[in-house]
Amino acid sequence: MPDLLLELFSEEIPARMQAKAADDLRRMVTEKLVAEGLVYEGAKAFATPRRLALTVHGIPARQPDLKDERKGPKVGAPDAAVQGFLKATGLASLDEAKIQRDPKKGDFYIALIEKPGRPAIDVLADILPVIVRTFPWPKSMRWGERSAKPGALQWVRPLHSIVATFGIDTEEPEVVAFDVSGIKAGQVTRGHRFMAPDEISVRRFEDYEAKLYAAKVVLDPQRRKDIILADAKTLAQAQNYELVEDQGLLDEVSGLVEWPVALMGSFDADFLSIPGEVIRATIRANQKCFVVADPATAKLANKFILTSNIEASDGGAAITAGNERVIRARLSDAKFFYDTDLKTKLEDRLPKFDQIVFHEKLGTQAERIARIERLAAEIAPLVGADVEKARRAARLCKADLLTEVVGEFPELQGLMGKYYALAAGEDASVAAACEDHYKPQGPNDRVPTDPVSIAVALADKLDTLVGFWAIDEKPTGSKDPYALRRAALGVIRIIVTNNLKVRLEPFLFSWVVEATSAIGRKLDQSTYEAISGDVPVEQHVFHAAFNQFWDATIGGALLARVGYPENITRNMPSPADHRGWTLYIEELGLDDVGFAKTAEIFKTHLSDIVSSFSAAQVLKDVRLADHYVSDDYLERFGFHHVFVSQVWSDLLKFLVDRLKVQLRDQGARHDLVDAVFALEGQDDILMIVRRVEALAAFLATDDGKNLLAGTKRAANILRIEEKKDGRAFDGVPDASLYAQDEEKALAAAIDRARAEATEAVAREDFAAAMTAMAGLRPAVDAFFDKVTVNADDKAVRENRLKLLGEIRAATRAVADFSKIQD
Repeated sequence: MPDLLLELFSEEIPARMQAKAADDLRRMVTEKLVAEGLVYEGAKAFATPRRLALTVHGIPARQPDLKDERKGPKVGAPDAAVQGFLKATGLASLDEAKIQRDPKKGDFYIALIEKPGRPAIDVLADILPVIVRTFPWPKSMRWGERSAKPGALQWVRPLHSIVATFGIDTEEPEVVAFDVSGIKAGQVTRGHRFMAPDEISVRRFEDYEAKLYAAKVVLDPQRRKDIILADAKTLAQAQNYELVEDQGLLDEVSGLVEWPVALMGSFDADFLSIPGEVIRATIRANQKCFVVADPATAKLANKFILTSNIEASDGGAAITAGNERVIRARLSDAKFFYDTDLKTKLEDRLPKFDQIVFHEKLGTQAERIARIERLAAEIAPLVGADVEKARRAARLCKADLLTEVVGEFPELQGLMGKYYALAAGEDASVAAACEDHYKPQGPNDRVPTDPVSIAVALADKLDTLVGFWAIDEKPTGSKDPYALRRAALGVIRIIVTNNLKVRLEPFLFSWVVEATSAIGRKLDQSTYEAISGDVPVEQHVFHAAFNQFWDATIGGALLARVGYPENITRNMPSPADHRGWTLYIEELGLDDVGFAKTAEIFKTHLSDIVSSFSAAQVLKDVRLADHYVSDDYLERFGFHHVFVSQVWSDLLKFLVDRLKVQLRDQGARHDLVDAVFALEGQDDILMIVRRVEALAAFLATDDGKNLLAGTKRAANILRIEEKKDGRAFDGVPDASLYAQDEEKALAAAIDRARAEATEAVAREDFAAAMTAMAGLRPAVDAFFDKVTVNADDKAVRENRLKLLGEIRAATRAVADFSKIQD
């Protein structure tokens, strides 16, 4: 069958756009072909700096003939309906239509429309111009005399020519006849801009690729990458160095050249006093060159490898010298930045953060650093870190953002903090945390393992999550501008990799209280500043009363709910703070009766707030009480006090959902993950992971598979009978009603397995818990073989159903088996 060759030849396409453009070209052409009934065998697209190319092979020579039945009006319908039907279907008269008999709905006309297929080359001539005109470049331009005319072609760079041929490999292909904005499709292209700029006539893809190679153009991007990498390694090894590989740079450089030629240059050895990462960033960012290292020391050498787009007559000497000159200047700048930074300690830079806003609703960078510092100090004992070192590291971890080097190379943030901290004599753990607190930044990034780094990394990520949750800037769909999903996965990976036992629910609530209190105070202050002098004094009283009442009652109730008071009490207002609110009220001139009247609104709904965390009724009553009338004021400070619990619960759910995603991405079965998460109180990430792993291993055994079958049989019977009876069979069975030995044996096995499994879970030995569950298998099998559950005696039937309920309850010591698929 015929093949299509398409090339769009232009000025230089930005390297970052080439891969997607090639994929878009393949997708758009093949989708159009399939839509036209031309199902192809295969397609592949290519990109170089000056061309997009596509080959599609195995395209049918013509479209299949189409036959379609179109339903028309009823027999005897008005003439207008009949004429519309004839016009739409192309029939000359009703004599050409068929009549479809339908005794119920009545007879109606049917038009049989036959549409002969068109030659594929004609179809291509129609669809290719549309694709060129609608190509989805991120940025495009117009050019030349036609640019001012309506409908002028837009392309990423000026488009010079189009190659479009179609035909079978045994015959001379035809040119697909079309033009776009005056550019006619043909079969002529050009080779390398400098080494082979003349026109080249091509026929089909194999001929096209071979002639381009002869004209110094390597069409396949992967082949260009292979050439660059192999030649660069050879050059480095020839001088006893090794190439520092950089996949991102390799991808970019392969999009800058059509005929790659690797050359080696050098720079002054004095520049090696700069950290190697700064040298690499400088050379990479400014000249797109690779660096090399001494394999004996693993330190950078004063050499670099560049990729030229030409085989120069002087062997590349002039090209190398030009790159050396530019790199020398850039490294001089980098050394100046580095030396300048060393003159100012990290701590001395911190006051500048008072003037830098992190987020308009979350305060300054200084306020954020203070929050991270407090949280790191809380986390430190939980992860075995020194509290003072964690506090110090958190205080310094963001300071390098104000340095010259990080200003020039933002990707070095954290790393430069480590270097500057070491240079200032800071503890090695503190310095390491300055770098590692950002990690992991992706699924393949390493996870910090030093306790101080762990404490600061968790503090940084949790503060980010809590802060943006508190101001309702959550990820939505594909949008996550603050990388909150990455932060959540970072928390999970740090905990799992380091085998940290941390219960999220109480710990997370502690920090929600702390962080939202700080954020709430900021919003409260802005609210006070917005209040004019004629606002009733009750508005101030309302605020004061709410704060005092919240701190004294609701806040304490929530702390008791999560069961972690010893860690949180220091975050709550002291009695002196409560007295301060009372004094504030007194200064406003309101007596105790007025205060009590205001506070009574909240006392009335205390149980509602604690049980459901809903403020709706409270806010409604406040408005009706004539103590407050401004919706805006109420809304601005209300989330801090009433909705703190909502922030906590929503964020906890988000972290749990991200853990599910993480486990599934690592290959865990989704149903096993759901089976574990179905249990109550699953907020210890490490234990969840271990439980899922143990469950997967258990179900891979014969005992696991058979027990699963038995428990699912029990669950199915229970579901049917509970639905039939309209009740749950969750009570304790009556041992006196056991009529058969198999019932007694199953009851004893359940008691034994439940006790052993519960004990194993308590000591976090989930494999032993699964082994205990496996002990149920013989008794379950025997019970279903010998015992009729739905006995005629109602009491016996109910007792046996309760026994099945005990199977369900016992297995829930390790997982909810009803969630597991066969």
